[in-house]
Amino acid sequence: MNAAILAIASLSCFFASYFFYSKFLADKIYKLDSNIVTPAHEFKDGIDYVPTNKHVLFGHHFTSVAGAAPIVGPAIAVIWGWLPAVLWVVFGTIFIGAVHDFGCLVLSAKNKGHSIGDLTGIIIGKRARALFLTIIFFLTWIVIAVFAYIIATLFSQFPTTVLPVNIEIIVAVAIGVVIYRAKYGILIPSIIALFVLYGFIYLGMYTPLHLPVFIGGQIESWIMLLLVYAFITSILPVWLLLQPRDFINSHQLFVGLGIMYLGLFIAHPPMVAPAINLEVEGGLPWFPFLFITIACGAISGFHGLVGSGTTSKQLNNIKDARMIGFGSMLGEGSLGLMSIIASTAGFATLAAWKSHYVSWSSAGSLDAKMGAFVNGGAYFMKEGLHLPEVFGTTLIAVLVISFAATTLDTSTRIQRYITSELGEIYNIKILTNRFAAAAIAAFTPLILIFGGEGLSWKRLWPIFGATNQLLAGLSLLVLTVYLYRKGRNILFTLIPLIFLIIMTSTAMVMSLREFIISRNWILTILSVLLLSFSAWIILEAISVVRNLKKNANSVDGLV
Repeated sequence: MNAAILAIASLSCFFASYFFYSKFLADKIYKLDSNIVTPAHEFKDGIDYVPTNKHVLFGHHFTSVAGAAPIVGPAIAVIWGWLPAVLWVVFGTIFIGAVHDFGCLVLSAKNKGHSIGDLTGIIIGKRARALFLTIIFFLTWIVIAVFAYIIATLFSQFPTTVLPVNIEIIVAVAIGVVIYRAKYGILIPSIIALFVLYGFIYLGMYTPLHLPVFIGGQIESWIMLLLVYAFITSILPVWLLLQPRDFINSHQLFVGLGIMYLGLFIAHPPMVAPAINLEVEGGLPWFPFLFITIACGAISGFHGLVGSGTTSKQLNNIKDARMIGFGSMLGEGSLGLMSIIASTAGFATLAAWKSHYVSWSSAGSLDAKMGAFVNGGAYFMKEGLHLPEVFGTTLIAVLVISFAATTLDTSTRIQRYITSELGEIYNIKILTNRFAAAAIAAFTPLILIFGGEGLSWKRLWPIFGATNQLLAGLSLLVLTVYLYRKGRNILFTLIPLIFLIIMTSTAMVMSLREFIISRNWILTILSVLLLSFSAWIILEAISVVRNLKKNANSVDGLV
């Protein structure tokens, strides 16, 4: 199979779905009306609620959701063959992921910027809200731990990225001040910023930097520094760092992805890996683990948290939600697709691919996952565009770290919101303090990273994937009950909901057995709690639907 033909066919599906399917959802299912006053205008405060240009907000939302997960997951899943991975990324993105992201953003923006957790309480019930927020807390807790680990590992593995990635912070703050304080147009500063960042990528090739070790090893020291950074960014106004950093990062991603795809189209290498390879030595069964291994590249509960947690509070016009919600998920699907192709066609021969993916353990380390994508993308640039391999490697590694960092930033801010909401529910005043909530959000993930068995990538990823997909299913549940009460067609959210709940619950039960056998009690307890809470929420929703006629007025006030 020619990799370029596969990419063109898949991208064509994405383009067609945006022009037709997203318009159908906007007009018939979510019913967008530009007369609705968005939370950004209603509660404008200059910190969290900020009316934002749709292109800037697209950049923020896209880079917040397009972290390392849509790269890591597909790079693992190709061990089962590239065909199942491509089918799940393409059709999962269109019919599940984009529907979910679009719906969560619209529902929140129509209803005062409430998070999906708050909306659970309004639509299903107060008990369900508390349970849902608890699940969100645990997921975001895991996300912060996972992405801090990813960034720390990549900084250690690719020291040439340290300079350009950290220069981004200074450039982003400068852009934020220029745009929001000096009221200067965004186009020229963003183009200048892009050239500056690519200049530092070039300089980074010749100036690899290593962090002085102050706790444990290099990775542990980076994790501590990253969590301090995450605490600071979670309490800063969104316009100062979060928005401009995400906007210029989106430019980096588009340019980087464009270069990789251009190199792919010119080189048009074959898919050297097998299309189907379901029997893997020492591996997990492809069913149901394919559907949680590739999480963010097809569907992600975390996206609903971003959409309803930060993006909805910056939406200038409700109709912008189509481009931002549905369009960003298609962009993420394109990133997941490139990860699949780079991890298969990015190898020169089948023998080289088999050497890398000879068994589950051989592809199971973080270095192997990232290496397959980074080196595969650099191979396309070298073969198609004749760019130096070291430049391509540095460029792609910087992209991965940059988007992992934006996910870390956004996750910590969302966790701050969730912690404050839980404080309000249980009347714990200290949790409603912005600084206390931010400290809890940023530093309690250290329990997951260093607790139990110690620093371990493999024990974090399965529970992250399962929890992420489970939350997506529960968010679709809230959307489905909302649409049902509004008298709209629920099939477009109900079918994805049923599929996800079955896949993720099965995978979590199977993983739970392994946690018990290995005596990993932290993840055992966490898995039991998450499964119990999600089952409880589903029962609450069923009860609400059964009593719909008696409670017909319970959603008055929801738009």
